[in-house]
Amino acid sequence: MNRPRFNPYLLLVLASLFWAGNMVMSRGMRADLPPIALTFWRWVIAFACVLPLALPHVKSQWHLLRAAWMKVAFLGFFGIFGYNAFSYIAVQTTTATSATLLNSFVPVVTSVLAYLFFKKRLTRPEILGGLVSLVGVVMLISHGSLDTLLGLSLNTGDLWMLLAVLSWCMYTVFLQWRPQGVHPMFLLAALIVVGLIVLAPLYAWEVAAGRVINVHAGSLAGIVYAGVFAAFLGFVCFNASVVMVGPAVSSLFVHLVPVFASILSALVLSEQPSWYHYVGMALVFGGIALTMLRSRAQML
Repeated sequence: MNRPRFNPYLLLVLASLFWAGNMVMSRGMRADLPPIALTFWRWVIAFACVLPLALPHVKSQWHLLRAAWMKVAFLGFFGIFGYNAFSYIAVQTTTATSATLLNSFVPVVTSVLAYLFFKKRLTRPEILGGLVSLVGVVMLISHGSLDTLLGLSLNTGDLWMLLAVLSWCMYTVFLQWRPQGVHPMFLLAALIVVGLIVLAPLYAWEVAAGRVINVHAGSLAGIVYAGVFAAFLGFVCFNASVVMVGPAVSSLFVHLVPVFASILSALVLSEQPSWYHYVGMALVFGGIALTMLRSRAQML
């Protein structure tokens, strides 16, 4: 077999880094950027980025895309609209701790769905690696305190986050439904169009309700970052990796998001790392390393 042109693990690390930056940005700008508005404009920007790369394939591959329009609509709804809109709505009313904790269960839910729909089982190293990295995430977001975890309770924002998690897992697992022979950039452009069609009336409703973007340099920079890095580059990296190493392994790298978020918070907000940061990061990297060893051996 030919080896991948790009290292899928490096792509997954980059995607996690981009999404961590988006998490820090959306948390800090939530008063200036309404959730649907942020989701809509980030995908408009991402579409502008991908369109020049997609146009050369329209004429030769349009028939393949049209034949699989139901699959494209399914992936666009859950991957472009569902996860992004629901997670942005969630951070409006839930704590960062709750949102990150719920998001850390993405690998678990992905593995369950992959088994239920496609009978894909995890290997023992993958299960062990997932558990170790999950413990690391819990250590990070609880600040090493059991009382913090016991004090958590579900609210409306947490329910939105659960919907976001389910949406992302559905997208990740069913990405193997993607129409064969369609260029990745053309497919991504089509998925974005689906997401924008769903988002447009919701955005109009949000504006009518009086929730508009507070336009200033910071909010505009946040939207551009979300569109170029979190949406366009993040999805390009993640989609390519799922194709190469599968949904279960790819979803495990979501555990790197809180790790990078902690690092970015230390750099941007001058927050000093504590002992639980180092322990949590070590566990996350250790768990992912266990999974990578097994997966890499299967790729060779």
